[in-house]
Parts: sequence; C-alpha cells; structure tokens
Amino acid sequence: MRAGMHNVCCMSTVTRATLAEQIYDQVGLSRHESADILEDILERMARTLETGDTLKISGFGTFSVRQKGQRTGRNPKTGVEVPILPRSVLVFRPSQLLRAHVNGQAGRDDLPEGDDE
Repeated sequence: MRAGMHNVCCMSTVTRATLAEQIYDQVGLSRHESADILEDILERMARTLETGDTLKISGFGTFSVRQKGQRTGRNPKTGVEVPILPRSVLVFRPSQLLRAHVNGQAGRDDLPEGDDE
C-alpha cells in the first residue's frame, strides 16, 4: 500500500466507491475522473485474465487462471455421482511482502515498490 492508503485496510469491506474516493483524495482528480481511472484499471485486469494471461502486481501478488479438468462429484443429499465439467478458476497468490504485511510483520511503507517474487 502506498502511504496514505493504509486507512482503507481498516474498513470491513473495500468497494469500488471506496477505492475511487481514495484516488480522489490522494491524487486530486475529480471524483468522476477517479472512478473512470479505477474502472479502466479493473477492466484491463479482467481482460488480461480473460485471455488467460497472468497478472502480476509487484508487492501485492499474482492473479492467474488455472484450468480444471472434468471430474466426478457426488450429490451430498442423494449420493448420486455427477460429472463436474472442465472449467477455469481464478487463482490469487499473494506476494511475500503482502503476506508479511497482513501478518503484521511489515511496516506500512514497505508496500508495494520492488519486485519480491
């Protein structure tokens, strides 16, 4: 996290509106511009993952798409076997720096410069 963004982590849920407001407060753009920038970033992230590419944010973590093959599942109520079709799953692997931060082992100013993976 950048300096000044640490108060976001103390809320119960961070939303798009919360993030856009933080951009507005920190950068000084209009609220509309801040929301547009956030939407653009999120859209680019989603498109990257939709194409199967990996998304790495230094000091934060890596998002990737993993393919799961078909397997047999079981209905817990009836016990009947049911095929579970192949699908894509989104995987997030936090960076060591983020893990340390979440566990209280890193200072607030340690995130996110540098490449830690």
